[in-house]
Amino acid sequence: MEIKNCKICPRECNCIRDNEKGMGFCKMPSLPKISRYSIHMWEEPCISGTNGSGTIFFSGCTLKCVYCQNYDISHDNIGKIISKQELVNVFYELIEKGAHNINLVNPTHYVHIIKEILTENKFNVPIIYNSSGYEKVETLKELEGLIDVYLPDLKYYFEDISIKYSNAPNYFKIATKAILEMCRQVKNNIYDENGLIQKGVIVRHLILPNNTKNSIEVLQWCKDNLPKWAEISVMSQYVPVGKTNEFNEINRKINKIEYNKIEKYVLENIENGYVQDISSASNTFIPNFK
Repeated sequence: MEIKNCKICPRECNCIRDNEKGMGFCKMPSLPKISRYSIHMWEEPCISGTNGSGTIFFSGCTLKCVYCQNYDISHDNIGKIISKQELVNVFYELIEKGAHNINLVNPTHYVHIIKEILTENKFNVPIIYNSSGYEKVETLKELEGLIDVYLPDLKYYFEDISIKYSNAPNYFKIATKAILEMCRQVKNNIYDENGLIQKGVIVRHLILPNNTKNSIEVLQWCKDNLPKWAEISVMSQYVPVGKTNEFNEINRKINKIEYNKIEKYVLENIENGYVQDISSASNTFIPNFK
């Protein structure tokens, strides 16, 4: 399953990824490397429901966010390499445990595996593609008709902070094109009788300390450019972890003034979506990947 000249993500490293190791930005092999899978209760209500979301955390990342709450897996690449069939078995195990959906967390660099699995197997729950938003449109088109729910981040509007905090040049330009492609594919948000999402797009945005202007610009773009049915999920769960001690301006939780400013903007401008309670900013919600 060796990948030669890998250009799956916007980095376009053009590197070789064999079964056991990978070069390039993500440093991931061609076989899936996962760090954790579990029933997760702390997603948006329409995703977690009463039984929880069947989350699968992939190791490695196409970004390097200095504040990543999953730092152990995105930077330190903690995880275990498994076969494609073993990953399929994980899908079925989570479904048997009652998961409302299969939630693929940070899946970008494993699109080649995901496409094969979803083409060869039919699952009776929605498949969620939970990503950073830093995606190539050409790669997303490989998944058309296979993904039920897209759950992308839209982290940054300003180029300087996307480079500073995530080493991601052109993040806004790349992510907005990707999100519009996701909307094109699914065409509408559909929910079952219990309010659980079956198909659609939910765009997430994390409020960063000292960056409310960035948040408002991101949310304004969503208001102006996304279809009315797409939902926006504004998250306040930021806690200083990873390398935030090297960046004084983000080395704290958001404060009440920042939270209230963004909450007010959302309530006045965003028709569909969620605002996470400020009490969610706690290390206790970060999974233990070790």
